[in-house]
Amino acid sequence: MPLPAKAFQLWLRGVAPTASTADICRISGIKRTTLAQQLVRGKVAETTLVNISRALRLSPLAALASFDHYAELAGNPQPPTPAELVSQIATMDLLRAVINRSSPADAGARAGLSAGRPALSPAPHATSVRNWVDAIDDGELRHRVSAATGVAPQNYSAQLTANRLSPELAVATARAAGVGFTGGLVATGLITEEEAGWPPDAKQSALDALPGGELTALAGERLQTLGKTLRRQEQEQAQTEKIWENLG
Repeated sequence: MPLPAKAFQLWLRGVAPTASTADICRISGIKRTTLAQQLVRGKVAETTLVNISRALRLSPLAALASFDHYAELAGNPQPPTPAELVSQIATMDLLRAVINRSSPADAGARAGLSAGRPALSPAPHATSVRNWVDAIDDGELRHRVSAATGVAPQNYSAQLTANRLSPELAVATARAAGVGFTGGLVATGLITEEEAGWPPDAKQSALDALPGGELTALAGERLQTLGKTLRRQEQEQAQTEKIWENLG
């Protein structure tokens, strides 16, 4: 849910009392017309707050927590589970890990000699939102989120298919699953892993802890999902080309 404009303006006056709207837009990279339209509508996007917080060198997480809708973000955030961390590892990084595990040289790397190992890609990635929800879903999560928020299950699933989730729904999903709130905000790209307070090696440690069989099975599931997505895109492209052909 977007932030109330009046509450946003109170927050802004508190953190930057001498800055004008032009100053704020200039340092944050937000267009003045964009911010003006949001204020006129009475709803300010969470991304606007996050961008301004970064520009002012403030914690986006703390800034969000100062609003009623996100008050649960206050205090020390609950760390993500290993499954959540793995869900934020890109498919190509998982495949690379599978290949590396099959190499004798990997024994040394997993023992701590990982200086030459490429860094994992930062979140979010192409399927980060759906992967995150799948990682925390006990089979009934979607129904609980729907009941708590009033969002129809098909609309919720449509957002996951599009790899997006509103910040409010991300927080509601985490609450329904009983996990920390930062995982969903990172998966959606609202905040970075560093801003969420995740240790720099958190994802790599979770990946290293995965047994070979689990890693291979997970990579296989990701490839299946990728294959379905590519086939759907190819079919849509073919349909589009056919329409243009029929139009002459």
